[in-house]
Order: sequence, then C-alpha cells, then structure tokens
Amino acid sequence: MIDNAHFIQVIIIGTSVTFFASCIGALPIFFSKNISLKIRNILMGISAGVMLGAVCFSLINPAISLTETKFSNKLIVAGYVSIFLLLGSFFISYLNEKIPHEHFLKGKEGKDVKSLKRIWLFVLAITIHNFPEGMAVGVGLGSGELKIALPIIVGIALQDLPEGLVVALSLKAYGYSNRYAITATLLSGLAESFGALIGCITTSFSTALLPSSLAFCAGAMLYVICGEMIPELHKEEINSSKATTGFIFGFILMLFLDVGLSW
Repeated sequence: MIDNAHFIQVIIIGTSVTFFASCIGALPIFFSKNISLKIRNILMGISAGVMLGAVCFSLINPAISLTETKFSNKLIVAGYVSIFLLLGSFFISYLNEKIPHEHFLKGKEGKDVKSLKRIWLFVLAITIHNFPEGMAVGVGLGSGELKIALPIIVGIALQDLPEGLVVALSLKAYGYSNRYAITATLLSGLAESFGALIGCITTSFSTALLPSSLAFCAGAMLYVICGEMIPELHKEEINSSKATTGFIFGFILMLFLDVGLSW
C-alpha cells in the first residue's frame, strides 16, 4: 500500500481533483445566462452514465477480483461483495431520510425541510450526491494501484464537469446570483473532497479493507444513480430519449476509460 512519504501527496491529489473538477465545470455560468432543459438532461445523462460505468468497471470488477484472492468459492465472493454494496446503498438512503434537502425536479426530502433556506436544501442535496463519488476516488488512490485509481479519478473528474455546470446553471434558473451558484458548487466540491479524504484514509493503511471499500462506494453511487439521477432525467418525458442517449454515451465513455487506463 502507500507509504508515509507519499500519503500526503495522495490525499492532496484526491481532494484537489474532486474539488477543482466541479469548480471548473461551473465557470461557464459567467458566459451563459441560461441552459435549455434538453441540454441539461443530456449533460446529466452523460454524468449518470459515467457514474454507472465507474460502478461496474472501476469499483465492482476490482472488488470481485480482490475478493477472489481471499475466497475460492464463487458464491461466497458474490455474497461478500453484495453485502457491502447493500451497506453502501443503505448508507445513502439513511442520509436521504435524515438530512433535509431539495432536488431540482424531484422536490424536497428529509426531515425539517421547512427550517432551512432553499439554497441550503440544494447544497445539501448536492453534498449527499457527491460524497460517494469522492469516496470512490479516495478508495482508488488509497489502494496504491494505478490501474484501479486512474480510471476512477479520470471518470469522476469528467462527470463532475457537466454536473458542476448543470448545478450552477440550474441554481441561476431558480433566480440565484452567480455568487450563490458558484458558492453552492464550491461546497459540493468540498463535500466530494471530504469523501475522497475518508476513502483514502480507510484503505491506505490496510489492503484487507480495499475490496469491501470498493463495493461500499459502488453501492452508494448505485443508489444515487438509481434513486436520484435517473428519476430526475426522466421526469420531463419530452427530453427523456435525449437523456438516455447521453446516459449510454457516458457509460461507453467510462468503458473506454477503464479499459484504456487499466494497464
């Protein structure tokens, strides 16, 4: 795994990539006043597709491979990985239930929703969404294996670009200023960086935690994709086919990234 001399460097890389990707994605709001719902759905479809690709190729596949070095029985391997997939999904489900937040199309969720300003409800929704992505980056870096870490880093960074743009422009569409939109995006980037820090610390000191951590992150991201992103993409039926096209494109893009960067 990673020795002490490189541990700080790894943390800096993980937190910086996740933070700046979201921030860079939001910069076009200074040059664009609006975004059509069709373009928004396409961009979010690409983002969701990349996330699903990362779950399948960059998280679950190595989790299975690493678990197979521990257990010879294939059913035990599948069961082990499945347990941590479920734990990851239950973790995000619990956060959704307990933390007040609001999605752009899906609406308000969680407890005490009325007690917070709407901008903070959006920020908390983005935070819940981005935290598992950051964890995935951190776990990949904490593995100390470039073939695991690199596809995750590149894939998550790429999907953060359109996601950051959509978040910022959607907030502007709700009447918030550039300052509020950028601040919300910065906070979402910080949430992702915090997730990267937690993931990196978890796996940097023990190889035994790597397969379970990969599967946990996969489950968390899978819940976000199925429970949050896909319903939002298809809430407006008129653009659902465009969103699906973007989703498939993003999934294929992640396939190429994973195969091309895993040497």
